[in-house]
Amino acid sequence: MKRLLTFIICMAAATAVMAQQAETTVPAAKSICTLSVEQPLFKTYQGAKVPYRIPAIATAHNGNLIAVSDYRYCGGDIGFGRVDLHYRISDDNGLHWSKEFTMAEGDGIDGSTRCGYGDAAIVADSRSSEVLVVCVTGNTVYGHSTTTRQNPNRVAIIRSYDNGETWNAPEEITESIYSLFDKSKLGPVQSLFFGSGRICQSRIIKVGKYYRIYAALCARPGGNRVVYSDDFGRSWHSLGTIDESPAPAGDEPKIEELPSGDVVLSSRAWGGRHYNIFNYISRRKATGLWQEVAVSNEQEGGVVAQQNACNGEILIVDCICNANGKTIPVALQSVPLGPGRSRVGIYYKPLHSKFDYATPVNFASDWRGPYLVSEINSAYSTMTLQSDGRIGFFYEEETYGPGAAYTEMYIPISVSEITKGEYRVKPFNDKVLMRLLTPQKKK
Repeated sequence: MKRLLTFIICMAAATAVMAQQAETTVPAAKSICTLSVEQPLFKTYQGAKVPYRIPAIATAHNGNLIAVSDYRYCGGDIGFGRVDLHYRISDDNGLHWSKEFTMAEGDGIDGSTRCGYGDAAIVADSRSSEVLVVCVTGNTVYGHSTTTRQNPNRVAIIRSYDNGETWNAPEEITESIYSLFDKSKLGPVQSLFFGSGRICQSRIIKVGKYYRIYAALCARPGGNRVVYSDDFGRSWHSLGTIDESPAPAGDEPKIEELPSGDVVLSSRAWGGRHYNIFNYISRRKATGLWQEVAVSNEQEGGVVAQQNACNGEILIVDCICNANGKTIPVALQSVPLGPGRSRVGIYYKPLHSKFDYATPVNFASDWRGPYLVSEINSAYSTMTLQSDGRIGFFYEEETYGPGAAYTEMYIPISVSEITKGEYRVKPFNDKVLMRLLTPQKKK
């Protein structure tokens, strides 16, 4: 069982970095002490009949951290029976967490469109107290042949207007998503779901009241699709043509905004990630073109997930280079380093110029690290930039013994740790965000 590190011990310890080598695994660095509190937020013990799975996390406008997980009464994936969504909140950058609450409760009735709710993807609006969760709902299984356009894998949204403290009842939006692709030359989408973890909100493109949000879809047939919304999930549109997939062999996908305002798709693949880039022609009209897919583990210095295909997260953070003081965006990509679903870690890549992401091949090449987060069996992961400038890393592992899959673990990590002192997060300039560095007491 992993030993949980206390904040007091870590603050007193050195932050030196040691290298760990293993002949059959990807070499990784991990700090001796992470200056953080590593916490199991949703625990699954050996022999548990109701496991937790699928981490999602966001930072609300007031600084709240919102951590979400499936609670699987049916024992398996969403679609096989009753699954609920549970959540916890921290208002002090992850030092303490609320008790566990239910966000959405499945009815467990065979065939019901409300049988279960799972595989959450979350985004918190950067300028208001709104938070949006998109999830799977119902009693269909994504990959089953009986799940079709006429009997689809259903989609629901859940909203909060108070920084994640309380949530409205789920609202089904299935038809509005599937109908986007009905006239595609690839044929209608038969089954889809939003990639779990993190929905991306633009820092650059604002049309109307909200900054644009992006979500990547796992879909069949034809691979990944990407959708966007300019009204914070009240209506959705395809990003790029509906007649081509940005990743035809893609699986569970994530999306992130590049420094230029274009977007990069990062999709689960055996041994690494599939990357593709959408270049805008018109940001306001959301017109543009996807490039050609690049496979990370086929590139020099690319991200490697040894002997596994697993969900991971991509996040780009503005940083300061400690060597010269210049501002440089740094891309972070999490995957299980392997072999198999084990040793979740984080690769990083400084984006010195547009050349570093001019093409998917360029973006997929020359990554550094990885930084080791988990030393045991571990799988899905996601992350968020906290209001204190650290990375809120949320991942799943067999914390309580082999086969106890999974406990949803949270740990805050500094960019300095991940990059072995090369970079640190750029201080926030926004006065509102600066205020968030001091957690506010609840009224």
